[in-house]
Amino acid sequence: MCVRKNVAFLIAACALVAAEAGLSAQSRGTIVERVLVRVNGEILTQTQLAQRQTDVIRRRNQNTQNMPDDALVKLLNEITPDLLVDTVDELLLAQRGRELGASFTEELFQKALEGIKKDNNLDDATLREALAQEGITMEQLRANIERQYMIQQVQGQEIFRRMQITDEELRQYYLSHKDQFVSQDTVTLRELSVGAPTQAGQVLSAQELAAAKASIDSIRARAVAGESFDALVKELSQSPTKASGGLIGPLRLQDINPAVKAIIEKLAPGEVSAPVDLPRGGYQLLKLETREAAAQQPFDAVRAQIEQAVRQQRLGGEMDKLLARLRRQAVIEWKDDSLRAMYEARLDDRLTGKVATLTPRP
Repeated sequence: MCVRKNVAFLIAACALVAAEAGLSAQSRGTIVERVLVRVNGEILTQTQLAQRQTDVIRRRNQNTQNMPDDALVKLLNEITPDLLVDTVDELLLAQRGRELGASFTEELFQKALEGIKKDNNLDDATLREALAQEGITMEQLRANIERQYMIQQVQGQEIFRRMQITDEELRQYYLSHKDQFVSQDTVTLRELSVGAPTQAGQVLSAQELAAAKASIDSIRARAVAGESFDALVKELSQSPTKASGGLIGPLRLQDINPAVKAIIEKLAPGEVSAPVDLPRGGYQLLKLETREAAAQQPFDAVRAQIEQAVRQQRLGGEMDKLLARLRRQAVIEWKDDSLRAMYEARLDDRLTGKVATLTPRP
């Protein structure tokens, strides 16, 4: 039996411990769903709250499986007030989104999934594995994406569409944040490689290394003598960049490996480096195509970035106004007085500035 000193968290804590322990629904018996609050008729259940609590704890990398009861209750007391406020706000925003005509379709969900897979280099199988490792079902993932989509739709229609930003405001932001609009040192390179191992774990023999060194020296001599480096790459390089003439970049100089950065910094545009040892064997030549020094970007070149920054800067205050209006118009019916007190106390803390607002900002 799961025993808790704080009755308000009895079911949530027990559900959390059961989930962390991996118990099946059959081993726990039949669970009657408990409604915690109705927001304009839409409910938040005990299971939904427990899932959100679990998500927060997982993001903190905290293991609750062997956590003492009092420590678990303390942790839940810490995270639950903000979860209650954020969840009610999200319900209100999603409802407002539907009132404005927003609809999250299967096509939008599949498009979002494709974006997730592309950004994380996943296929369908590895995506399912990643979700399983995080303890997230496909239905939960869809609900999370839909929630953020609805918030974005409300922001677009209720806030951004009505937001008036003057040219003077943009210029004042630019003057006050000029350090944000400085371009970085960037370089564009061409590279030519020979002698690198073709299989993982392969080690080149001394004879193979010597042949590779002789080859790279010969190629560099031809480049220095005036032959087209692009043509040499397409003829002789063993790098995957061969098809594009070895072109790499533009790259921010600060992002380049320090050892390679030191070599590049000594080159003038058009110059070819001495042979560079590759980490897995073989050799590489680097040609500096172009280098752009850090410089202050003019206002007109970054106007769109400035406008986006100003919009985001004003978004927080406008969201607070919107949520205050939605809360005043809402019918919020709590089914647990202790959770209601927790919600109201944390909401008051936010409104009076005692704690930061955590409402999600996509």
